[in-house]
Amino acid sequence: MKIHIFVGLLTCLPFFSLFSNGVCIINADDDTYLPLVASEINVTVNNQIATIVSTQVFYNDTGVDTLIKYAFPLTETASALQLRWNNYGVWYTADFSPTPQDTTLPGNTGGDPTYSIIKEYLGDYPLYFNLEQHIPAGGYITFEITYVDLLPYAFNVVEFFHWNDYSLFQNEPLDSLKINFELYSDRTIDWLDLKEHNDEIVINNGNEAFLSLELNDYYADENLVIEYQLNSDELGLFSFSTFIADTILHCDEDGEGFMAFIVEPDPSENTEVIDKIFTLIIDKSGSMSGSKIQQARDAASFIVNHLNEGDEFNIVVFDSQISTFKNDHVPYNLNTQMEALSFIQGITDGGSTNISGAFSTAIPQFNNSDPEKAKIIIFFTDGAATAGITSTQGILDHVASLVNNNEVHDLSIFTFGIGEGANQQLLTLLALQNNGLSEFLGAEELLEVITNFYLTIQNPVLLNTEMFFDPDVVVETYPNPLPNLFKGQQLIVVGRYQNPQEVNVNFSGTAFGNNVYYDYPLPLSDATSAELQFLPRLWAKRKMEHLYLEFFSAQSGSPEATALEDSIVNISLCYGVISPFTSFEDNSGGTQVEIDELHVEDEEVIFVSPNPFREFTNIHFQVPWNTFGEEAEVEIWSVDGVLVQRFFTTIIGGEENIISWNGESFNGTRVAQGVYYVVLKVGSKIFRSKVVKL
Repeated sequence: MKIHIFVGLLTCLPFFSLFSNGVCIINADDDTYLPLVASEINVTVNNQIATIVSTQVFYNDTGVDTLIKYAFPLTETASALQLRWNNYGVWYTADFSPTPQDTTLPGNTGGDPTYSIIKEYLGDYPLYFNLEQHIPAGGYITFEITYVDLLPYAFNVVEFFHWNDYSLFQNEPLDSLKINFELYSDRTIDWLDLKEHNDEIVINNGNEAFLSLELNDYYADENLVIEYQLNSDELGLFSFSTFIADTILHCDEDGEGFMAFIVEPDPSENTEVIDKIFTLIIDKSGSMSGSKIQQARDAASFIVNHLNEGDEFNIVVFDSQISTFKNDHVPYNLNTQMEALSFIQGITDGGSTNISGAFSTAIPQFNNSDPEKAKIIIFFTDGAATAGITSTQGILDHVASLVNNNEVHDLSIFTFGIGEGANQQLLTLLALQNNGLSEFLGAEELLEVITNFYLTIQNPVLLNTEMFFDPDVVVETYPNPLPNLFKGQQLIVVGRYQNPQEVNVNFSGTAFGNNVYYDYPLPLSDATSAELQFLPRLWAKRKMEHLYLEFFSAQSGSPEATALEDSIVNISLCYGVISPFTSFEDNSGGTQVEIDELHVEDEEVIFVSPNPFREFTNIHFQVPWNTFGEEAEVEIWSVDGVLVQRFFTTIIGGEENIISWNGESFNGTRVAQGVYYVVLKVGSKIFRSKVVKL
């Protein structure tokens, strides 16, 4: 199981957020997939939190009824909220299942080249779904996946990347491609743009902006990038909160309030940057041969070329033996830069993997280092330790001992695992225990990921960050502990509260040897904000990420690990956010229905169309004939558990019943974009569906 973990870090790294088309796999070995006919992407962004509804239509051209496995490439930061499909003209909604997803591919022997192609397309964090229904020959099937993600941010620019190149799977054009992008921001939007295109429609009203694109008979052979820039004069500390008093979403005792607090330093030249003492540790063992060692050399060269004047640095390379650029950290200048670049080009692969030896060399060099400088190690490896200390706990204890014995205070270790052979538990805990982050990447991603990441930590501005609330009523805040603050990056802290009131936030740290304090009034709202309905899920995701770290720290199979896994599963199921321990499950039992048949058992008694919708939608339901004359109640709930609308109607037994909803709440105002539950109550029976408001 591969899990991406952010360990006390900047919340928005400038890595691509990849939003893509799904794949209907018949047989991965002989390269058999259903052709994609049409694709539609609807994106709603509230303060960089994106809710994406991606809809794809596929055609069964095999000539026979067939089974498929649906796969969708998600990013490491995305959280899937809902999966629906339409087969034979009927919509079905997948259930959340408390079991990990099945990651095997149909027909997979693992030896065919096409298998590596689809694995490369799907990436490291795909969503898999086994469809139990046959798709009729000559028929169409539609998949609709809804998920949320925090869009990557750097130096006022936010990016949405849609991996739209589908040429690996087909050469035929799509009937249509539609993109609708809606943006709502507390900070002024300077501009919004779809790169490399001139036929999109863009409207920018300052705090609201809209972009749309529609292409017909379109060859999906290029990726799409949407970027927008936020005004740099509106930086600083700001917050938002929502209170869910009347809720059906009661998952814990942490309070009905959800808050987020954003901290961002001025990215201009006015902000003075703290110097770094920096070490790059490079694995050059035999398994790093080929493109990996070349990417390692290129990434190291990029970092050396982007150090700051005033920084001190060194390079440690290891296989079974350890070698260094210099015996100690040296000041960065033109001479040491040229020498380092020459040293990097001489790095060749070979030997075993002595991780403990690399840290035995690197950490003592931080002894007696300047306390006013940021101390950073970037470490990457593609394998488990095979020389020196080889056990995970042994290496962790060794690193802790080195840090303590050399009195190295406030060291940050950022770890990167390359490919399937990296020891995820070791790298995760090394980062967790040393104020860093761990990242796991494919063999061909090393150069891009390392260089992009370095830019986020290039310019530290505040060290040893802490946050306190007065009065102390905000609980369950994440990330915990807080990371250092870097120029051009944001820190987003989420938390919970029980009693709405105004509190004071004290955000503090050290810069250039001096203590720095910021006080900020934080009003904890007593009202429900439909625009902030993403907050509970954002908090749940951060909570689960924190529990992942504890899960990795626990002994595998121990009662502690089992309890942590159960906690993650419970949060996932209650808040409706997929985790590594949960999955989507087909609840149809392989049922086959006719195109014009509307009645489906259980929750499929009710469905909503159009879905998603903008102006209005119709709630359809059909119940058994013996309920004729009974009164039915239809309720609309936000995902936060807020009742926003209610309807009553007398049932027409044996026929289709329709209730129209114009997207308004009880008080006549339009509800915010997002996902809503539709609940049908007939006597003692309750049926549910979901609808997405655009």
